[in-house]
Amino acid sequence: MEKYYAENRERFLNELFSLLEIPSISSDPAHKEDMHRCAARLKELLLAAGADKAEVCPTEGHPVVFAQRLTDPKAPTILVYGHYDVQPVDPIELWKSDPFKPEIREDAIWARGANDDKGQAFMHIKAFEYLVAKGLQRHNIKFILEGEEEIGSPSLAKWASEHKDLLACDIMLVSDTTMLDEKVPSINCGMRGLSYMEIEVTGPDKDLHSGHYGGAVVNPINALCGIVDRLIDENGRVTIEGFYDDVVELSASDREQLARAPFNQEEYNANIGISEVDGEKGYSTLERTGIRPSLDVNGIWGGFTGVGSKTVLPSVAHAKISMRLVPNQDSEKISQLFEKHILAHVPKGVKVKVIHHHGGNGFLIPISSPAYKAASRAMTEVYGIEPVPSRGGGSIPVLADMQRILDADPLLMGFGLERDCIHSPNESYLLSQFDKGLRSIALFYKYF
Repeated sequence: MEKYYAENRERFLNELFSLLEIPSISSDPAHKEDMHRCAARLKELLLAAGADKAEVCPTEGHPVVFAQRLTDPKAPTILVYGHYDVQPVDPIELWKSDPFKPEIREDAIWARGANDDKGQAFMHIKAFEYLVAKGLQRHNIKFILEGEEEIGSPSLAKWASEHKDLLACDIMLVSDTTMLDEKVPSINCGMRGLSYMEIEVTGPDKDLHSGHYGGAVVNPINALCGIVDRLIDENGRVTIEGFYDDVVELSASDREQLARAPFNQEEYNANIGISEVDGEKGYSTLERTGIRPSLDVNGIWGGFTGVGSKTVLPSVAHAKISMRLVPNQDSEKISQLFEKHILAHVPKGVKVKVIHHHGGNGFLIPISSPAYKAASRAMTEVYGIEPVPSRGGGSIPVLADMQRILDADPLLMGFGLERDCIHSPNESYLLSQFDKGLRSIALFYKYF
């Protein structure tokens, strides 16, 4: 693999850059044509890599790219999942370079999607190309690359259900996650689910002069802040009735196993510029982001936020809230409990509307499975140290749906790092991780 990669490295990077240059922002209707351009480019790359079949498939939303190369009906079938849509780039002024003009500096690729998930998905295409070129493909390999992961994959579950036979597989192979450290690799054996909601608070029927009405009329922003503040208690626990009913408490021995993961609290704080952490009392930082649910405000707005001053009492205020859920919690149930709780605690003088955006359930996979063992062996050979099993704090909600539809577990071989700023300005992906990811994926096929 090393020789093949060295001989083709410049071409690999140029091909990846051709994907990164396309602003495939799924949440913005203005980029609809870019989504189709990116899907078409992926089809070209998959066919060039050796796929017998590759097609851009329409869905109710953005298209899905499907490809396959089958070798033997009796051989195991691996379905590679990834996504080609990316997050918006705002605030654009914080980027050090154009997010859609990828460049290499400081031994990393800098661009929106460099890691999440174009860079990581691209590694699978190149590892597949290597297997085909060298006559090493022993498995049936399929690809499904979607264009809606960053908006909750609203179309994929239905499309997958309608094409269940086409997607039939033994395992799903996914690189859309991070590892603990570039020197201490890890494999996610579970991820949290998600419930994403919005609260809209309405007071007067128009913005009002804050001098004429301030102190006499309920301010929707003030009311909203009060609602949000009461969602977390002094112990860091969510106050929604029934929120913890289905949360499974891990045993002391299980918590000891998870605590084996190397973690430096001071480095963690320094990496994100904070002086101390916060969260549910009685749990460590890794436990708070891996085995415990959480609730956070992702955005809050209303009134005047422009340059200068405008003394208004706003008519409407909004907040978007995400709840990260542990595997036994049901996303739809939590969303309903959230709405019930909010509507039961509406302050006098305002009207409240709760909007359901998207969500999905979490999942766990056994570390005793042949696929996990093959991934562990491959990464041990590449990194020189056995990877640590970990729990991912993020969410890929559609994977739980795919697991149910296809009756196949996902294997999360992620190579991103926290330093990569995947949803923030200045997203990047270390070239060393790109290199090691390619080698690890190719070796996975050898050992599985």
